[in-house]
Amino acid sequence: MTQLQIGLYGLGRMGGNMAKRLARGGVTVYAYNRSFEVAEKLAAGDDNVRACRSLEEVVASLSAPRVLWLMLPSGPATEAAILQAAALLEPGDILVDGANGYYKEAIARADQLAGQGIRFVDVGVSGGIWGLDNGYCLMAGGDEAALAAVIPFLKLLAPAPDRGWLHAGPVGSGHFTKMVHNGIEYGMMQAFAEGFALMQAKTEFELDLAKIAELWRHSSVVRSWLLDLTADFLKADQKLVDIAPVVADSGEGRWTALEAVEQGVPTPVMSLALMMRFASQGKNDYAARMLAMMRKGFGGHAVQGKGE
Repeated sequence: MTQLQIGLYGLGRMGGNMAKRLARGGVTVYAYNRSFEVAEKLAAGDDNVRACRSLEEVVASLSAPRVLWLMLPSGPATEAAILQAAALLEPGDILVDGANGYYKEAIARADQLAGQGIRFVDVGVSGGIWGLDNGYCLMAGGDEAALAAVIPFLKLLAPAPDRGWLHAGPVGSGHFTKMVHNGIEYGMMQAFAEGFALMQAKTEFELDLAKIAELWRHSSVVRSWLLDLTADFLKADQKLVDIAPVVADSGEGRWTALEAVEQGVPTPVMSLALMMRFASQGKNDYAARMLAMMRKGFGGHAVQGKGE
């Protein structure tokens, strides 16, 4: 039986661990990163990982029909890589985009590549830095023929061959499903944050948040991996005074809110969770100043100066 082989471009926190997991499964991984040292370090001591100095070397090393998987940040980096790959791949080859990309862009890319005979698969990947040991949750979009070549890799990356991966539907459905997944994630995180903030503020009860988080992990209806992670960091630090109250937002949260508007489907929890992230980034500061000044105007209420 011929050994499975794949090209993997992008060896960051997720891409690097995915390369390791595939290699553990017996796949020959032709690994490429803009910094060759990253690929070289990954390949050290692992005969199944081959460090490549260029995307050209990756493509030349793979047997046709090739499977090239991109694990780059969505946006310009992925777009540039797709254009570069399109000039190197041949008809029948398969290009997989594992970035957290916008599903409408995936559909457009698939149409463009189809004109060259290159098949396109969009895969939403969840699992973060824990995927190496626990496996990844994979949501794939594409036609049956393209998925047939990608499924062996999905089975190795997933927690088990029979679970943790799904052919969600046609091109675009993988990234669409991951987009909604991340919108739900925003809402769940916001709910946990608000609940623990409410308990932390009830000082007269002297609640031990770490013990409560640990308690809820067992048989509670809110038990989840997010709660597991929360319990872990609360054991070390409940006050979090050294953590800046700033939360970044990614494209998926914004795209989910926009999709809800386009479809006319109410998603208040996910949308408000996104707004709270904007607020944490200082984007509510001017509006809050406006409110303070309006309140002063109609009621003569004092305004607190900056730094007071």
